[in-house]
Amino acid sequence: MDLETLLKNTSRSLYLSVQALPRAMRPAFSVAYLLCRYADTIADTPLLPAERRLFWIEKFPIIIEKQPADDITQLAHEIEGGSENPYEKILIENLRPCLNAFNRISEEQKPFILEVARAVCNGMKIDLQTFPQEKNASVVAFQTEQELENYCRLMGGKPGKFWSQLIYQTATIPADKETFFELGEHIGDALQIVNILRDLPKDLQIGRCYFPLEDLQKYNLTPHDLLDTKNSARFEPIKQKWISWGINRLQAGKKYFRLLPKTHPGQRAAVAWPVLWAADTLQKINKTTCLLDVTQRVKIPRSTIYLTLLATPPLWLSNRLFEKWLAHKLEKFNK
Repeated sequence: MDLETLLKNTSRSLYLSVQALPRAMRPAFSVAYLLCRYADTIADTPLLPAERRLFWIEKFPIIIEKQPADDITQLAHEIEGGSENPYEKILIENLRPCLNAFNRISEEQKPFILEVARAVCNGMKIDLQTFPQEKNASVVAFQTEQELENYCRLMGGKPGKFWSQLIYQTATIPADKETFFELGEHIGDALQIVNILRDLPKDLQIGRCYFPLEDLQKYNLTPHDLLDTKNSARFEPIKQKWISWGINRLQAGKKYFRLLPKTHPGQRAAVAWPVLWAADTLQKINKTTCLLDVTQRVKIPRSTIYLTLLATPPLWLSNRLFEKWLAHKLEKFNK
């Protein structure tokens, strides 16, 4: 199966963004996403105990870089059949084609892929080392807000930097790369906290509480208390704290977008979409009065996605329009 089909099947929304990118960016971005998704499959497979998953997660960046044949075969064998998702099953079977695609990436872009793969694998190591096995009845939380911020940086910020490295290489950006990369990391941080807020009840069911104990204790909460929807009101101040943290970092999208050349409309669209959708999702989370309820799924409607896509062409030429649109979405939190 070709990489484009694999990407389309594993993430349809991301596939839309990739199609908007310049051709020089597409292969590296697609390969990096699929390899990180493969690592995610390793970390989540129920076929292996946590110790064995940790072993493969620690080794996975080496597998990407060195590609030892025995390890590739053994890894695929051990996690085969470990996913009920038919597309993930196909991805598991296609590690070698993904690695072959990595080998075809330019020597300038390969280090970017390896850097983001190491960061994401380090984030997954934190999951495996911090939280209990899925069948464990206990719920474990991070201890400090620094731990959560670091996790967001590994799982979101570093992919944001990766994205920025590809853009910086393929377009003329009127800023030094350190500034541009930092803005990309802030956007990535925001996207990750959105994921964590949205997935909170599902994560709690498998014993994971990413919100720090020091926050919970301020409101006389324990991680286990969050399994009871009656505690949603008590959790609300913590929810609002991290929504604000996400909004502050999402603000970087305004300056980041302004630095993107108008001669690269695909890059501008591919940056604008996830930023705007993250703001929409934060709005949904903000309005959800019972975020702890596992039966309630926070998800923006397809109509919002289609409206954003239809409204994209003017953004190709107007930085001000994007800034006003994003500001309008974020201002709603103050009302």
